[in-house]
Order: sequence, then structure tokens, then C-alpha cells
Amino acid sequence: MKKKDIKILLVDDEPDILEIVGYNLSNEGYTLETANNGVEALVKARNFLPHLILLDIMMPEMDGIETCEKLRDLDAFKDTIIVFFTARSEEFSQSAGFDAGADDYITKPIKPKLLIKKVKALTRRLRDVEDSEKVQNIGTLMVDSGSYTVTVNDKVIALPKKEFELLTLLISSPGNVFKRDEILNKVWSNVVVGDRTIDVHIRKLRKKIGDQYFKTIKGVGYKFVIDKV
Repeated sequence: MKKKDIKILLVDDEPDILEIVGYNLSNEGYTLETANNGVEALVKARNFLPHLILLDIMMPEMDGIETCEKLRDLDAFKDTIIVFFTARSEEFSQSAGFDAGADDYITKPIKPKLLIKKVKALTRRLRDVEDSEKVQNIGTLMVDSGSYTVTVNDKVIALPKKEFELLTLLISSPGNVFKRDEILNKVWSNVVVGDRTIDVHIRKLRKKIGDQYFKTIKGVGYKFVIDKV
């Protein structure tokens, strides 16, 4: 996951912090949205769906603790990284923040360089998760969508781009039947291809990877099978 793909919501009622911290985060390449209080933060979070929320505790209308609790009550933000801004003397607030579901805290006054280091460390989790999701192991089959490689019984199998894309589509939801129109739309997009194109590619995948993985649903489409492996 690249920095520009990481979305950060910055929430603070102090304009100077929004400006300075916002500038440093944007300058690093992150996609940024800001809010002045907890109420506004909830609205923007639902629309923006940030990966990381930097949240001040002491704010008008709705403080950071309540905001964090309300965010954690929503399924969309169960795994969102939430970090509090707290004053050094606010030990109680820091404890309450963790109880509310915060992942970490940054003390005020905020030092931009230290803030950026903290954000990099926290968002590294996102990249690690994304990288782990790129590799799928199914029996003796390993598919690495990051490097476009497929391995069967420890042997690397060379697949053309469309065969690889068809394979990754099918294994994205094992047991699910992908209709022919859906396959054409997702793999070949707007390119006009013949009626038998999917069948030809499936036949090649069966020969290279193993017939047991692919099941034809006559008149409908194909699905990836793992219970027979």
C-alpha cells in the first residue's frame, strides 16, 4: 500500500494543529481529511473511511473519548487505527483512551518529525497486512499476486497475464460460482473477445495447475474448488 493510498483523518479543534500537522502529513504523501470536533469527525469518517484517525481528546461538542467509542461501535471502524493527542499531564485521559479503543497516543506539544515517525510505524501494519494478503496458499498451490507468480508442488508455473487474472478472480472466493458475464467484465473489461475465450483459458489453467481446482457449472460459469484437494 502506497502512502497516497493511506487515508488519514485528523481531528482537532485547534486551527494551528490542523494546519501544521495537516501540512506535514500531506507533504509526506498521505491522503488527508480534517475535522474540528467529534461530531464532524463521525460524519467525515463515514464518508472518508480513513485507515488512521488522529484524534484530540479535549474538544467541544463531543470529546475524543466519546468519539472513539462511537467509532468502535461501527463495524467499518473495528480495525481502524485510532491515535489520541494528549497533554503530558493527562494520564487519566490516556488510560481512558485505551479503554475506549485507542491504539496509541501522541503527547502535546506535537513535534512534526516525531509525529511522522509514529505515523509511519503505525501505517506499516497496513502494508504488512496487504502484503500478506497478496499470497494465498491452497494445498500445494501458492498464488502471489504481488509478483504474479504461481507455484504448484514447489514448481513455479508461468502464466500469461489473463490466465493469472482469471485464476486470482476465481480463488478470491472459493466455492462461489462466477458467472460468465462477470468473468468477462472483470478479466477482459471492455475488450471484445470470443464466446469460447473463458473456456480456453480454463482449459489451460486445468492443464497447468490441476483439473481438481476448477468446476464447470453448465450454462452458468465456473468456480474454484478446494474441498477436493
